[in-house]
Amino acid sequence: MRRLLSCTAVALLSTLPMAGANAQAWPGKPVRFIIPFPPGGPTDIMGRMAADILSKAYGQQFVADNRAGAGGNIGTDLCSKAAPDGYTVCMMTAAQGISPGIYRKLPFDPIKDFSHVTLMAILPSMLTTHPSLPVKNVKELVALAKSKPGQMSYASTGNGSSPHMLMELLKFLSKTDMVHIPYKGQAPAVVDQIAGQVQLAFNTAIGVLPHVNAGKLKPIAISTKGRFPPMPDLPTVAESGLKDFDGSSWQGVVTPAGTSKEIVSKIHATLAKELTSPAGKDMLLKRGGIASGNTPAEFAAFVKAEVEKWSKVAKAAKISLD
Repeated sequence: MRRLLSCTAVALLSTLPMAGANAQAWPGKPVRFIIPFPPGGPTDIMGRMAADILSKAYGQQFVADNRAGAGGNIGTDLCSKAAPDGYTVCMMTAAQGISPGIYRKLPFDPIKDFSHVTLMAILPSMLTTHPSLPVKNVKELVALAKSKPGQMSYASTGNGSSPHMLMELLKFLSKTDMVHIPYKGQAPAVVDQIAGQVQLAFNTAIGVLPHVNAGKLKPIAISTKGRFPPMPDLPTVAESGLKDFDGSSWQGVVTPAGTSKEIVSKIHATLAKELTSPAGKDMLLKRGGIASGNTPAEFAAFVKAEVEKWSKVAKAAKISLD
């Protein structure tokens, strides 16, 4: 009997290191990386950047999975309902900070239904027009819009997206009337703006800098209170006469709620190390983003503040979607 018990104890003890090794072996297979917008836009650019960083760090593929629709809500909902096993990582954007304030029924809660990993970057948005539009600044744009009520159109990345809300804020503050043309992402919206199908839009600088530099789009102003370092001569909307205007897009990384703190910490540490390095900061700045890499707790608090902020804007502008 003693020998049997001794053998059993040895067998049990021998499994403990193996269990620990399995826990530490994450990721032991490819990881799905949900990007809730189509290829080519800022979320896709940032998401694939994050996936590449993580793939190189862990020797497993973090596979980009674009799930576009409903201003990013389809892919985000898919993320919220995924198993919290560490094998689903997702991008979360400013659009999901806006959604609770404008949708009557939202299938997820951007605060409660996710384990927040880190804010990757703040993305100032640039107000751009088609080169043929005869305006050079916000004052001239507002004057033209007032002379043609309901005749000018603007593009957005979807109902309730950051570009939509920024333009609605501009309309509200300037008392102008322009037609909203929603798209399923920034890439198709920019294509039509370059083609002259729509006259203007707020777009994240990371997505339109190449087109601005190529002369295909005309920069009018930047959305944040402070100027954009890569384009220091471009005034802010607030400087241009709408003093209460302030807003930006942002990109962050989350996992489904309930994902182990150990895995969340690993993903955060890997991304934050890259984002806060001089090379990482410079790379993002050149692409139109201001690097962050904050902690999971700080990112969760940031998302909560964004939800509260945009809910107030939506209420003031009377924006509501089904």
